Amino acid sequence: MTGWAFFLAALITFLLSHAIPVRPAVRGRLIDMLGRRGYFAAYSALSLLVLAWLIVAAAQAPYVEVIPPFAIFRWAPLLVMPIGCWLAVAGLSIQNPFSFGGMGRRAFDPEKPGILRTTRHPILVAMMLWAVAHLLANGSLSHVILFGLFAGFAVFGMALIDRRKQRDMGMEWTRLSRNTSRLSLRAPRPWPRPWVGFVAIAIFMALLHLHAPVIGLSPLP
Repeated sequence: MTGWAFFLAALITFLLSHAIPVRPAVRGRLIDMLGRRGYFAAYSALSLLVLAWLIVAAAQAPYVEVIPPFAIFRWAPLLVMPIGCWLAVAGLSIQNPFSFGGMGRRAFDPEKPGILRTTRHPILVAMMLWAVAHLLANGSLSHVILFGLFAGFAVFGMALIDRRKQRDMGMEWTRLSRNTSRLSLRAPRPWPRPWVGFVAIAIFMALLHLHAPVIGLSPLP
């Protein structure tokens, strides 16, 4: 199986692998069989494998130009990814009652929302930035579909999670979210600690170094 058939098979598998295992009935049965840790470990491994397949399939699909390969667009990932890395690390560094990813130890303080003042979904915003930047730099039809899917997932996911959390949290949502935003240009308050920036730079440099040997294409213009 090659070309578009290979890409479509990977795309359909990716969508099904994210739609079926999270259905309440299926998820509950799998957790009973594998345990909670086993379920999340297996789901994460499956997601990474299917994602790798989808990326390879997109690269091997026939080239159909959608976005002209302007030289300036090659700079988009290099300019945007440091911001995305910083958002992701900042989001992981604090408790986040509104979205996934928060791993901080301190309880969330609505008077000091930190990065959540800018966005309640820093991980999803980082994914959106990654997707849009790579869509511009890889303007073929297969990559527009691939990265457009991720960008759409991030935008739709923010609205969906907000709606679900608001329903589940009730009045607590109003109290806790009053100084936060789904997505804004407001500066974090307080600003993330300096180590967040250092870790983000280290991650960006690692991604830059590994891009060519792993993806097979240099990210440099």
